[in-house]
Amino acid sequence: MARGKLRIYLGAAPGVGKTYAMLSEAHRRIERGTDCVVAFVEHHDRPRTEVMLHGLEQVTRKDLEYRGTAFTEMDVDAVLERAPEVALVDELAHTNVPGSRNAKRWQDVEELLTAGIDVVSTVNIQHLESLGDVVESITGVRQKETVPDEVVRRADQIELVDMSPQALRRRMAHGNIYKPDRIDASLSNYFRPGNLTALRELALLWVADRVDEYLQQYRGEHNIRSTWQARERIVVGLTGGPEGRTLIRRASRMAAKGSGSEILAVYIARSDGLTGASPKELAVQRTLVEDLGGTFHHVIGDDIPAALLDFARGVNATQIVLGSSRRKTWQYVFGPGVGATVARESGPDLDVHIVTHGEVAKGRGLPVARGARLGRSRAIWGWLVGVAGPTVLTVLLTHVDADLGLANDMLLFLTLTVAAALVGGLLPALASAAVGSLLLNYYFTPPLHLWTVSNNKNIVAIAVFVGVAVSVASVVDLAARRTHQAARLRAEAEILSFLAGSVLRGETSLEALLERVRETFAMESVALLERAGDTDPWTCAGSVGDGRPLERPEDADVDMPVGDHMALALSGRVLPAEDRRVLAAFAAQAAVVLDRQRLQSEADQARTLAEGNRIRTALLAAVSHDLRTPLAGIKAAVSSLRSDDVEWSDEDEAELLEGIEAGADRLEHLVGNLLDMSRLQTGTVTPLIREIDLDEVVPMALGGVPDGSAELDIPETLPMVAVDKGLLERAVANIVENAVKYAPDGEPVKVSASALGERVEIRVVDRGPGVPDSAKDRIFAPFQRYGDAPRGAGVGLGLAVARGFVEAMGGTLAAEDTPGGGLTMVLTLRAAAGRAPVRPELSSQVTS
Repeated sequence: MARGKLRIYLGAAPGVGKTYAMLSEAHRRIERGTDCVVAFVEHHDRPRTEVMLHGLEQVTRKDLEYRGTAFTEMDVDAVLERAPEVALVDELAHTNVPGSRNAKRWQDVEELLTAGIDVVSTVNIQHLESLGDVVESITGVRQKETVPDEVVRRADQIELVDMSPQALRRRMAHGNIYKPDRIDASLSNYFRPGNLTALRELALLWVADRVDEYLQQYRGEHNIRSTWQARERIVVGLTGGPEGRTLIRRASRMAAKGSGSEILAVYIARSDGLTGASPKELAVQRTLVEDLGGTFHHVIGDDIPAALLDFARGVNATQIVLGSSRRKTWQYVFGPGVGATVARESGPDLDVHIVTHGEVAKGRGLPVARGARLGRSRAIWGWLVGVAGPTVLTVLLTHVDADLGLANDMLLFLTLTVAAALVGGLLPALASAAVGSLLLNYYFTPPLHLWTVSNNKNIVAIAVFVGVAVSVASVVDLAARRTHQAARLRAEAEILSFLAGSVLRGETSLEALLERVRETFAMESVALLERAGDTDPWTCAGSVGDGRPLERPEDADVDMPVGDHMALALSGRVLPAEDRRVLAAFAAQAAVVLDRQRLQSEADQARTLAEGNRIRTALLAAVSHDLRTPLAGIKAAVSSLRSDDVEWSDEDEAELLEGIEAGADRLEHLVGNLLDMSRLQTGTVTPLIREIDLDEVVPMALGGVPDGSAELDIPETLPMVAVDKGLLERAVANIVENAVKYAPDGEPVKVSASALGERVEIRVVDRGPGVPDSAKDRIFAPFQRYGDAPRGAGVGLGLAVARGFVEAMGGTLAAEDTPGGGLTMVLTLRAAAGRAPVRPELSSQVTS
């Protein structure tokens, strides 16, 4: 008998609709004539799910008794006897009641599959055994019911039932998941937006990995060896030329065609100093690729094709995008080019795209070199042309019957000398002139095969040849020197122009500038050192790179002084003298950037002082009314009591005294908030952190609100928190008083606490008008009162003081929407290390 097929509906959290989707699938199959029964489905009193059970045949459950309580479980024998084509089995990770046929429900499902029955089941991502620790760290809840990952992975079909956290919380607030008495607790604990978002990401990633497994399995079964570009990594090779933007945009369009594609732009610089690329253009291309969602990489390598391929294979790339060469036709004598080399050596797993652009064949310019050095490859080719060229030419001329004459022979040898000068410089040209003159004398000047010249005219001809060859070689070499110097100066000018512009615009931080220095000069690390005086020790103002830490300029391979007490230190290699001019400009700009950062810090301090002045001005404006009002009431009551003209009854005296007491309490509260705000502004709040229990503090904080206006739920199992008892009490009191102020009549404010990993949360929930997202941060600013709060309601310092106290203790205070309407204040504190939090154990019904 063939084994049955397993289909699983996987969800990120309870309530996303797994059971509903499973029952919908059952109705579709029955409509197609499939014999489908409900082996076990639990609707959890959810009306929409219960309705979906109508019209489906349900196999009678098995009754079991455990410790005096009756339970029902799936009757495996009854399902096997019924032998349907498809059986619906809910909650795959469920633990059966002791005395059942199997310990776990997934084992019951295995029996049905073995009997040839197809099974449709459901499971949540948090019930996978391998994710238990991850889920506990996110939600603070340890899942007792788990299913081995392999059981789920063996499923023939896995369908993700997805829902956004906001929609799921709305579904819960409407009562579609749990009963009303459990909604607030669930929303405040397990069903927080952060928890649901993290669980959703886990589910999406797990299903994506399973899809990859299916794909690899299919490729293996069909013996497919070629690369399938299901998830592309596209490497864009940049030269720093203007065509780079075209290549990046082309790669972006290619990446947009495939889900999950990545773009990696890479610029490969030689390790011999200043690069020939435009730093301004590279900066523009870096910004462009980052704006398109890619990453920019700077790699050092002398063999550009090899370095590019190594980088591509190192990041597991599938495609390489290169531009058509900008070299002119004659420049191909130096080699096939980067594009052709990369395409030839890429192998079968890397696709190479050569993209045309507007700069094709317009010339790529000469590489920037220091002085007259043309690089190793140019020198080698120069010597080959200058020494081997005349030899090869001599062999050709001596084996050809045509007699060209001495003049033509000399012109041919002169051509090789000029070519040697163009390629390799002066020395290869001089060598070519010397070798050519000797070969002309021995093979082409009578008497042949002797080192003598019989005709004086031939002596003059050879002398003229040597003179012309040396002169032409000198001129060509000088022109090459001037060309390279001009190219270098142009590169330096572009570097300095871009550097100055970015610094003047304030776009470059010190670390970014030092990183630019490191990339430009191919260094391992760069640091800016400074000291206060000639005898003071050096300190590091900023550094980048992976090299050894630099403590003194003397420890660096290169140091560039900036004034008397500052130096730019570089490690990695020794720079030639001509590079120090650009380095000096970098060093000066680094000093400017450092000064700018310090001035910015001073400006921030000045703004803080200005903010303090603004608050003091607002304070004077606020207290002019809010302090006078309770004082006026107190004075009026006292004056009335002291009046001899009126005979007050006991009830009237009690009322006046009550008014005096209320005014004094209000005045005390107002003055206390003002003093607290002043302490926060001046930075004189010093918390005395101790380990305490929340039930020692929170009930005391509710003393300032009317009886019955707040409901308290502080579990005894909560861990201790590391806080200042007095500051926490004031913060909670201000939050609760603010919530009670806006809560509608008859709707008490709910104050609850819960443990979440290494944190403890206090949530103050009201059902008031709420606050829009745009104003959630503004309500914590001093002297802010949201909405139509009356003038007598306070000066708007309560929440500002509360957040200041909470942050002083290392916690956070934020505002969230209450599902169904209202505002929830979330106060997060650090759990004390002295007592581990007790993990709440949720029943299977809660987490299913």
